[in-house]
Amino acid sequence: MKTVRLDRYDNSWYRPGSVVKRAAWYLVNLFIFKSSFPFPQPIRVFLLRLFGARIGHHVGFKPNVNIKYPWFLEIDDHVWIGEKAWIDNLCPIRIGSHVCISQGAYLLTGNHDYKKETFDLRVGPITIEDGVWIGAKAIICPGVALGSHSVITAGSVVKAKTEPYTIYRGNPASAVGKRIIT
Repeated sequence: MKTVRLDRYDNSWYRPGSVVKRAAWYLVNLFIFKSSFPFPQPIRVFLLRLFGARIGHHVGFKPNVNIKYPWFLEIDDHVWIGEKAWIDNLCPIRIGSHVCISQGAYLLTGNHDYKKETFDLRVGPITIEDGVWIGAKAIICPGVALGSHSVITAGSVVKAKTEPYTIYRGNPASAVGKRIIT
């Protein structure tokens, strides 16, 4: 039987940006975004744009938000990002308009291939369409697209595409009802 050989791990193909750029962002993220201090939104948006993020109008970030690489982030208008949300974007994440990402939610774009002895890095983009609500402490896995106005309930783990106007719950998340907006 083969075993995992981390000494053979090689992710040299993955180049998320220069060391200087990543180090500079690490400091900004640590002191501004991951901070409990409520820095004004215009400062946060300015810094994200400075590092290459595409940010729309009226985007709000609560304190203690962790963003891996802003140059892989696109957020449309009227989006709320809750406290302690983690945008772990090793590759692109696109967030539509009128999206609510609740506290502690985790958007995960990277993983490892546990079937390979070399434990290869795998990445997959996340797309969140307009009107989606991601509940507290929910996890969105790599390569997932969340359909327009879908709801991901608190603590759910989404591993596959969701359908528009549908409510998902559980691990793995499954459809439990329709979202009807009145």
